Amino acid sequence: QVQLVESGGGLVQAGGSLRLSCAVSGRPFSSYAMGWFRQAPGKEREVVAAINWNGGNTYYAGSVKGRFTISRHNGKNTGYLQMNSLKPEDTAVYYCAATVGGGIYSTYSSYTYWGQGTQVTVSS
Repeated sequence: QVQLVESGGGLVQAGGSLRLSCAVSGRPFSSYAMGWFRQAPGKEREVVAAINWNGGNTYYAGSVKGRFTISRHNGKNTGYLQMNSLKPEDTAVYYCAATVGGGIYSTYSSYTYWGQGTQVTVSS
């Protein structure tokens, strides 16, 4: 059984930083491509960033490019999302997702496994 557990969310002032972590268990972490998504109240879930199995290829949504960095440590079975220069519009529940595959995936339907989500709130 594959499990994803996010951590690192919280309340931060605009301009601040947070680092989200996603611990993955169930099979070798290097089997998975990973993504981070977010969902604000009343809005659809949207992709934030994605990374391929070895971290050699990344994707960012335009709204976070230059501020967020996705990374992974296969030896620790953990993925990360470093979020800098946070804005109130970044407020949402953030989810990590994983799927078996060698590519990079930026759509919701591409992912098989999901975490429970972690709340990020950015105050102005």
